Amino acid sequence: MAKPIFVLNGPNLNLLGKRQPEIYGTANLEDVRRLTEARAREHGVSIDFRQSNHEGSLVDWIQEAREAASAIIINAAGYTHTSVALLDALQAAELPVVEVHLSNIFRRDSFRQHSYISLGANGVICGLGVKGYELAVDALADIIKSRDS
Repeated sequence: MAKPIFVLNGPNLNLLGKRQPEIYGTANLEDVRRLTEARAREHGVSIDFRQSNHEGSLVDWIQEAREAASAIIINAAGYTHTSVALLDALQAAELPVVEVHLSNIFRRDSFRQHSYISLGANGVICGLGVKGYELAVDALADIIKSRDS
C-alpha cells in the first residue's frame, strides 16, 4: 500500500469551531479530517491526520514522515511564525510539503505575515478556510503521481 499523506495540525486547532469562528470558521477539526480523507480517497491516497499543541510532537511527526509518508500537509498555526525547528525538520524530511492556513495571514497582524514554514514548502494555501486542506490534497496527489510515474 502507498504511504499516506501526513496532515499535521498545530496548536489551538483542536479548538476549531469554538475559537474565533469569525476568523477560522465553524467547522471543527473532525470536519476537516473527514473532508481531507474524502478528497484523498478521490485521488486513491490515504491520510494520517494528527494535531498537537506541542512543537516537539510536530517535529517528531515530521521526522517520522521521512520514512512513513509520501508527503506532508502542515498547518503549523502559531508555530508558523516562530519555529525554525519545524522548518529544519521539514527540510530534512525531503518530502513534498504544502502549508495551509484557514485565514489569510496577509490580512492579519504583521507578525502573522511571516512564515518560517514556507521556506520548507512546495506551496502555500491560505485564506480559503477548510477548502485549503482539500486543495492541498489535490496538489500533493498530483506531485506524488508525477514523481512516481
